[in-house]
Amino acid sequence: MSPQVSFRQLQVFASVARLGTVSAAAEALSLSPSSTSQALADLERQLGVALFERPGRRLVLNELGRGLLPRAEALLDDMAGFVAAAREPEGELRGTLDVSASATVGTYLLPGLVGRFSEAHPRADLRLRLRNTHEVVGDVLRLEADLGLIEGECREPALVSEPWCEDRLVVVAAPGHPLASRGDLEDGDLAEAPWILREPGSGTREVFEQAMRDLGLTPRVRISLGQHEAIKQAVLAGLGLGCLSALSVAGERERGELVALDSRLVLCRTFSLVWHPERYRSPLWQAFKVFLVESRGDG
Repeated sequence: MSPQVSFRQLQVFASVARLGTVSAAAEALSLSPSSTSQALADLERQLGVALFERPGRRLVLNELGRGLLPRAEALLDDMAGFVAAAREPEGELRGTLDVSASATVGTYLLPGLVGRFSEAHPRADLRLRLRNTHEVVGDVLRLEADLGLIEGECREPALVSEPWCEDRLVVVAAPGHPLASRGDLEDGDLAEAPWILREPGSGTREVFEQAMRDLGLTPRVRISLGQHEAIKQAVLAGLGLGCLSALSVAGERERGELVALDSRLVLCRTFSLVWHPERYRSPLWQAFKVFLVESRGDG
Protein backbone atom coordinates (compact mmCIF):
# COMPACT_ATOMS: atom_id res chain seq x y z
CA MET A 1 0.00 0.00 0.00
CA SER A 2 1.37 3.42 -0.96
CA PRO A 3 1.94 6.00 1.82
CA GLN A 4 -1.07 8.17 2.71
CA VAL A 5 0.42 11.67 2.99
CA SER A 6 -1.98 14.42 4.07
CA PHE A 7 -2.09 18.09 3.14
CA ARG A 8 -1.58 18.98 6.82
CA GLN A 9 1.56 16.83 7.02
CA LEU A 10 3.02 18.63 4.00
CA GLN A 11 2.17 22.00 5.57
CA VAL A 12 3.93 21.00 8.78
CA PHE A 13 6.97 19.64 6.90
CA ALA A 14 7.39 22.86 4.86
CA SER A 15 6.83 25.14 7.85
CA VAL A 16 9.28 23.28 10.12
CA ALA A 17 11.82 23.26 7.30
CA ARG A 18 11.61 27.03 6.92
CA LEU A 19 11.29 28.05 10.57
CA GLY A 20 13.59 25.47 12.15
CA THR A 21 11.53 24.44 15.20
CA VAL A 22 8.26 22.66 15.87
CA SER A 23 7.09 25.46 18.17
CA ALA A 24 7.61 28.17 15.53
CA ALA A 25 5.84 26.07 12.90
CA ALA A 26 2.96 25.38 15.28
CA GLU A 27 2.49 29.10 15.91
CA ALA A 28 2.60 29.91 12.19
CA LEU A 29 0.01 27.23 11.39
CA SER A 30 -2.17 27.93 14.46
CA LEU A 31 -1.66 24.38 15.74
CA SER A 32 -0.58 23.02 19.09
CA PRO A 33 3.08 21.94 19.35
CA SER A 34 2.00 18.37 20.10
CA SER A 35 -0.21 18.22 16.98
CA THR A 36 2.59 19.67 14.87
CA SER A 37 5.15 17.22 16.23
CA GLN A 38 2.75 14.32 15.68
CA ALA A 39 2.04 15.34 12.08
CA LEU A 40 5.77 15.47 11.33
CA ALA A 41 6.36 12.09 12.98
CA ASP A 42 3.44 10.59 11.02
CA LEU A 43 4.86 11.91 7.76
CA GLU A 44 8.28 10.39 8.38
CA ARG A 45 6.66 7.12 9.44
CA GLN A 46 4.45 7.03 6.33
CA LEU A 47 7.46 7.64 4.09
CA GLY A 48 9.72 5.31 6.06
CA VAL A 49 12.56 7.84 6.10
CA ALA A 50 13.90 10.64 8.27
CA LEU A 51 13.71 14.11 6.74
CA PHE A 52 15.54 16.11 9.43
CA GLU A 53 18.68 16.08 11.49
CA ARG A 54 17.91 16.97 15.11
CA PRO A 55 20.80 18.88 16.72
CA GLY A 56 19.54 20.25 20.02
CA ARG A 57 16.08 21.75 19.76
CA ARG A 58 16.36 22.77 16.12
CA LEU A 59 15.42 20.60 13.16
CA VAL A 60 17.66 20.85 10.12
CA LEU A 61 16.74 19.25 6.81
CA ASN A 62 18.94 16.33 5.80
CA GLU A 63 19.89 15.78 2.16
CA LEU A 64 16.70 13.88 1.37
CA GLY A 65 14.56 16.51 3.09
CA ARG A 66 16.22 19.30 1.11
CA GLY A 67 15.42 17.46 -2.10
CA LEU A 68 11.78 16.89 -1.17
CA LEU A 69 11.03 20.41 0.12
CA PRO A 70 10.57 22.04 -3.33
CA ARG A 71 8.16 19.26 -4.32
CA ALA A 72 6.18 19.68 -1.11
CA GLU A 73 5.95 23.44 -1.65
CA ALA A 74 4.82 22.92 -5.26
CA LEU A 75 2.05 20.58 -4.07
CA LEU A 76 0.98 23.13 -1.45
CA ASP A 77 0.91 25.90 -4.04
CA ASP A 78 -1.18 23.72 -6.35
CA MET A 79 -3.66 23.02 -3.56
CA ALA A 80 -3.86 26.71 -2.66
CA GLY A 81 -4.47 27.54 -6.31
CA PHE A 82 -7.20 24.91 -6.48
CA VAL A 83 -8.97 26.42 -3.46
CA ALA A 84 -8.53 29.97 -4.79
CA ALA A 85 -10.01 28.99 -8.16
CA ALA A 86 -13.03 27.54 -6.41
CA ARG A 87 -13.54 30.75 -4.43
CA GLU A 88 -12.90 33.13 -7.32
CA PRO A 89 -15.12 32.05 -10.24
CA GLU A 90 -14.73 33.82 -13.58
CA GLY A 91 -11.70 35.74 -12.31
CA GLU A 92 -13.62 37.77 -9.74
CA LEU A 93 -11.33 38.82 -6.92
CA ARG A 94 -12.64 38.20 -3.44
CA GLY A 95 -11.31 37.49 0.01
CA THR A 96 -9.47 39.48 2.67
CA LEU A 97 -6.05 41.08 2.47
CA ASP A 98 -4.35 42.44 5.60
CA VAL A 99 -2.06 45.36 4.77
CA SER A 100 0.22 46.94 7.38
CA ALA A 101 1.61 50.35 6.41
CA SER A 102 3.88 52.90 8.02
CA ALA A 103 2.28 56.20 8.95
CA THR A 104 3.29 58.36 5.98
CA VAL A 105 2.36 55.73 3.40
CA GLY A 106 -0.82 54.72 5.18
CA THR A 107 -2.03 58.26 5.77
CA TYR A 108 -1.12 60.12 2.58
CA LEU A 109 -0.88 57.50 -0.18
CA LEU A 110 -2.82 54.32 0.55
CA PRO A 111 -6.35 55.64 1.24
CA GLY A 112 -6.81 56.85 -2.32
CA LEU A 113 -5.19 53.75 -3.79
CA VAL A 114 -7.24 51.38 -1.65
CA GLY A 115 -10.39 53.26 -2.62
CA ARG A 116 -9.67 52.91 -6.33
CA PHE A 117 -8.79 49.23 -6.00
CA SER A 118 -11.89 48.48 -3.92
CA GLU A 119 -14.09 50.27 -6.44
CA ALA A 120 -12.72 48.04 -9.19
CA HIS A 121 -12.98 44.88 -7.04
CA PRO A 122 -15.98 45.28 -4.70
CA ARG A 123 -15.80 41.70 -3.41
CA ALA A 124 -12.25 42.22 -2.09
CA ASP A 125 -11.82 43.29 1.54
CA LEU A 126 -8.61 45.26 2.18
CA ARG A 127 -7.90 45.80 5.87
CA LEU A 128 -5.36 48.55 6.52
CA ARG A 129 -3.39 48.95 9.74
CA LEU A 130 -1.18 52.00 10.42
CA ARG A 131 2.07 51.37 12.33
CA ASN A 132 5.62 52.67 12.33
CA THR A 133 8.17 50.99 10.05
CA HIS A 134 9.60 48.75 12.77
CA GLU A 135 6.13 47.54 13.73
CA VAL A 136 5.15 46.89 10.09
CA VAL A 137 8.18 44.64 9.66
CA GLY A 138 7.16 42.80 12.85
CA ASP A 139 3.60 42.30 11.56
CA VAL A 140 4.86 40.78 8.32
CA LEU A 141 7.47 38.67 10.09
CA ARG A 142 4.84 37.22 12.46
CA LEU A 143 2.53 36.52 9.49
CA GLU A 144 -0.01 39.00 10.88
CA ALA A 145 -0.01 40.98 7.63
CA ASP A 146 -0.08 39.75 4.03
CA LEU A 147 1.79 42.80 2.76
CA GLY A 148 3.71 45.63 4.36
CA LEU A 149 4.54 49.10 3.07
CA ILE A 150 7.42 50.83 4.83
CA GLU A 151 9.53 53.97 4.69
CA GLY A 152 13.08 53.09 3.70
CA GLU A 153 14.61 49.66 3.20
CA CYS A 154 13.79 46.41 4.98
CA ARG A 155 16.83 44.97 6.76
CA GLU A 156 15.10 41.82 8.03
CA PRO A 157 16.78 38.93 6.13
CA ALA A 158 13.78 36.60 6.57
CA LEU A 159 11.55 38.90 4.49
CA VAL A 160 11.40 39.83 0.82
CA SER A 161 11.17 43.48 -0.19
CA GLU A 162 11.33 45.63 -3.28
CA PRO A 163 11.40 49.40 -3.85
CA TRP A 164 8.00 50.95 -4.55
CA CYS A 165 8.25 54.74 -4.98
CA GLU A 166 10.35 57.71 -3.95
CA ASP A 167 9.67 60.25 -1.20
CA ARG A 168 11.36 63.42 0.04
CA LEU A 169 11.49 64.80 3.57
CA VAL A 170 11.53 68.53 4.27
CA VAL A 171 12.59 70.58 7.28
CA VAL A 172 9.73 72.87 8.31
CA ALA A 173 9.25 75.74 10.74
CA ALA A 174 6.47 78.09 11.75
CA PRO A 175 6.59 81.38 9.77
CA GLY A 176 7.43 83.26 12.97
CA HIS A 177 10.34 80.99 13.96
CA PRO A 178 13.68 82.87 14.18
CA LEU A 179 15.19 80.59 11.50
CA ALA A 180 12.26 80.84 9.08
CA SER A 181 13.52 84.02 7.47
CA ARG A 182 16.93 82.49 6.77
CA GLY A 183 15.79 80.14 4.01
CA ASP A 184 19.07 78.21 4.21
CA LEU A 185 20.12 76.55 7.45
CA GLU A 186 23.77 76.22 8.38
CA ASP A 187 25.08 73.10 10.07
CA GLY A 188 25.26 74.96 13.36
CA ASP A 189 21.55 75.78 13.10
CA LEU A 190 20.74 72.10 12.58
CA ALA A 191 22.73 71.08 15.64
CA GLU A 192 21.51 73.82 17.97
CA ALA A 193 17.81 74.08 17.11
CA PRO A 194 15.28 72.07 19.14
CA TRP A 195 13.55 69.41 17.02
CA ILE A 196 10.04 67.91 17.05
CA LEU A 197 10.42 64.43 15.53
CA ARG A 198 8.64 61.15 14.97
CA GLU A 199 9.21 58.43 17.56
CA PRO A 200 12.23 56.07 17.38
CA GLY A 201 11.42 53.13 15.09
CA SER A 202 9.72 55.28 12.47
CA GLY A 203 11.18 55.47 8.97
CA THR A 204 11.01 59.27 9.00
CA ARG A 205 13.07 59.48 12.19
CA GLU A 206 15.62 57.00 10.87
CA VAL A 207 16.19 58.91 7.62
CA PHE A 208 16.54 62.22 9.45
CA GLU A 209 18.99 60.91 12.03
CA GLN A 210 21.10 59.23 9.34
CA ALA A 211 21.24 62.49 7.38
CA MET A 212 22.40 64.31 10.52
CA ARG A 213 25.05 61.65 11.21
CA ASP A 214 26.32 62.01 7.65
CA LEU A 215 27.09 65.65 8.48
CA GLY A 216 28.62 64.72 11.84
CA LEU A 217 25.71 66.28 13.72
CA THR A 218 23.48 65.18 16.60
CA PRO A 219 19.99 66.72 16.84
CA ARG A 220 18.58 68.22 20.01
CA VAL A 221 15.31 66.33 20.22
CA ARG A 222 12.84 68.34 22.25
CA ILE A 223 9.75 66.19 21.69
CA SER A 224 9.11 62.78 20.06
CA LEU A 225 5.57 62.20 18.77
CA GLY A 226 3.88 59.29 17.01
CA GLN A 227 1.64 61.24 14.64
CA HIS A 228 2.34 63.68 11.83
CA GLU A 229 -0.50 65.98 12.83
CA ALA A 230 0.80 66.27 16.39
CA ILE A 231 4.26 67.19 15.08
CA LYS A 232 2.80 69.82 12.77
CA GLN A 233 0.83 71.39 15.60
CA ALA A 234 3.95 71.50 17.82
CA VAL A 235 5.95 73.13 15.02
CA LEU A 236 3.13 75.60 14.36
CA ALA A 237 3.24 76.50 18.05
CA GLY A 238 6.91 77.48 17.65
CA LEU A 239 8.30 74.65 19.81
CA GLY A 240 10.97 73.70 17.30
CA LEU A 241 11.81 72.56 13.80
CA GLY A 242 10.19 69.50 12.26
CA CYS A 243 11.23 67.02 9.59
CA LEU A 244 8.36 65.36 7.75
CA SER A 245 7.46 63.92 4.37
CA ALA A 246 6.72 66.57 1.77
CA LEU A 247 3.44 64.71 1.23
CA SER A 248 2.32 65.38 4.79
CA VAL A 249 2.97 69.15 4.80
CA ALA A 250 1.91 70.07 1.27
CA GLY A 251 -1.33 71.70 2.44
CA GLU A 252 0.27 73.67 5.27
CA ARG A 253 3.01 74.97 2.98
CA GLU A 254 0.51 76.01 0.32
CA ARG A 255 -1.53 77.92 2.92
CA GLY A 256 1.59 79.57 4.37
CA GLU A 257 1.18 77.90 7.75
CA LEU A 258 4.59 76.18 7.54
CA VAL A 259 7.80 77.23 5.83
CA ALA A 260 10.24 74.75 4.25
CA LEU A 261 13.92 75.40 5.00
CA ASP A 262 16.88 74.33 2.89
CA SER A 263 20.00 72.69 4.33
CA ARG A 264 22.79 70.27 3.48
CA LEU A 265 20.73 67.35 4.79
CA VAL A 266 20.11 64.60 2.23
CA LEU A 267 16.50 63.67 2.90
CA CYS A 268 15.46 61.39 0.05
CA ARG A 269 14.13 57.91 0.72
CA THR A 270 12.32 54.99 -0.88
CA PHE A 271 9.00 53.46 0.13
CA SER A 272 9.22 49.66 -0.05
CA LEU A 273 6.85 46.70 -0.34
CA VAL A 274 7.58 43.89 2.13
CA TRP A 275 6.22 40.35 2.37
CA HIS A 276 6.99 36.98 3.95
CA PRO A 277 8.18 34.36 1.43
CA GLU A 278 6.27 31.61 3.27
CA ARG A 279 2.90 33.33 3.33
CA TYR A 280 0.51 32.30 0.56
CA ARG A 281 0.23 34.98 -2.12
CA SER A 282 -3.35 34.71 -3.29
CA PRO A 283 -4.69 36.08 -6.60
CA LEU A 284 -5.99 39.03 -4.57
CA TRP A 285 -2.49 39.62 -3.12
CA GLN A 286 -0.92 39.46 -6.56
CA ALA A 287 -3.51 41.77 -8.11
CA PHE A 288 -3.09 44.38 -5.38
CA LYS A 289 0.70 44.27 -5.61
CA VAL A 290 0.57 44.73 -9.39
CA PHE A 291 -1.84 47.63 -8.87
CA LEU A 292 0.53 49.29 -6.39
CA VAL A 293 3.54 48.86 -8.67
CA GLU A 294 1.66 50.28 -11.64
CA SER A 295 0.39 53.21 -9.52
CA ARG A 296 3.88 53.97 -8.15
CA GLY A 297 2.56 56.01 -5.26
CA ASP A 298 0.03 57.99 -7.28
CA GLY A 299 -2.60 58.34 -4.50
